[in-house]
Amino acid sequence: MHSNAVVGLSDEQIDSLRAIREEMAAFDRAVAAAEAGRVRVLARAAGLVDELIAGTSTRGRQADMVLRSISAELAVAARVSDRSMQRQIGDAATLAFDYPATLAAWEAGEITRSHTRVVQDAGSILPIGDRADFDLAAAEICTEDSPARVAPRLQALAEQLHPISIQERHDAAHATRCVKVVRGSEGMSTLMMPIPSLYADAIYDRLTQQARVVIDARTTPPAGLDDAALAAITTDTRTIDQVRADVAVDMLLASSPTADPTRSDDGPGTMGAIRAKVQIVVPVLSLLGASDEPATLAGTGPVDPETARCLAVATPGPWDRILTHPITGVVLHTDTYQRTQAIDRHLRGRDRHCRFPGCRQPAIRCEVDHTVDFARGGPTDVANLAHLCQRHHSMKQFAPWKVRQLRDGVLEWTSPTGVNYLDTPRSYPPAVHFVPSDGGAADAPF
Repeated sequence: MHSNAVVGLSDEQIDSLRAIREEMAAFDRAVAAAEAGRVRVLARAAGLVDELIAGTSTRGRQADMVLRSISAELAVAARVSDRSMQRQIGDAATLAFDYPATLAAWEAGEITRSHTRVVQDAGSILPIGDRADFDLAAAEICTEDSPARVAPRLQALAEQLHPISIQERHDAAHATRCVKVVRGSEGMSTLMMPIPSLYADAIYDRLTQQARVVIDARTTPPAGLDDAALAAITTDTRTIDQVRADVAVDMLLASSPTADPTRSDDGPGTMGAIRAKVQIVVPVLSLLGASDEPATLAGTGPVDPETARCLAVATPGPWDRILTHPITGVVLHTDTYQRTQAIDRHLRGRDRHCRFPGCRQPAIRCEVDHTVDFARGGPTDVANLAHLCQRHHSMKQFAPWKVRQLRDGVLEWTSPTGVNYLDTPRSYPPAVHFVPSDGGAADAPF
């Protein structure tokens, strides 16, 4: 018997872990089939409601009574409230009738319950009559990756299939922006601001950076503080969520973060100089106003082209140009007018997020890792570098997971049980090219 890598797994323990993994997968398939079967049963209940009220004058309150009665019958048997059962019946009907391919994939154990939720969330913007094509494509996409990873792809797909452009819908939604106060208990309230996702992400990023300044000051206090200020910093036990909230309140009330531990009497400190960072991909034709294809906010989803164009005009720094293969969409080259940090620009354009299977931490919040350690001769080259979040970077270093980089930035991860998982950089949409209508040779890519 010998031990395996850092965490000390023996061969017997590796075999045990492999058996656990296989048994868990078998149970997951059985659970998926059972849960999907239950959805089909509840969808039949919805069909029964429709049957009972069809062809009659039953409307309004009477129709509602039919649904309530059937919901109550099933709720008592399931030991849940009739309101909860009524919601379950509605959700089941939507999944079974509007997304049958997704339900079938779940029933077969090819995807999870979480996948069905992201499909329904993304497809909810589509009119019911336009969901069939989306459902077929979404069910296939879901088999390729985790729910978090496929969510932005499904959102983009729904945008493409929607009969009304994202710009028109965003303009209508943007007109509803406001600030609301929702009263809570214990003297607390929730401040709500429905605003464009791009701005929300940028605000959250800036608050996070500023909160980290406050937390970092606990271990490395600024020089020149008096005893009272030093004691206030070093005894601060707030979580990063609490600090984020406090900084937001501070700035909204005082215009600048007065609680900045690096602030001096001569002016704002480090926190005041922090600016938000977001990672956004904009098709060049949309940037030029020649297309209405939406941009993509890393880690979130589509952004209307007008907002993307406004951001481009307002951004003082250079934009990275990403050249992709005209057919596969694979990143071939990146450049900018300022020839600095070219490798990092290429990696951000290629990876977009952490490269451990299923992780969607945006690349701008990840670390650039040498696949083959630099200390062991690994080159500092795009073919040996990839973005990993702190969690998965540490796991690569201190757990018996192995990774090697194949062609085109594909990472092959090997688990402690010897199972290989491929993580492939998602290609950008192919360039526009002409397709002949007479069966002849196609024109060159445009």
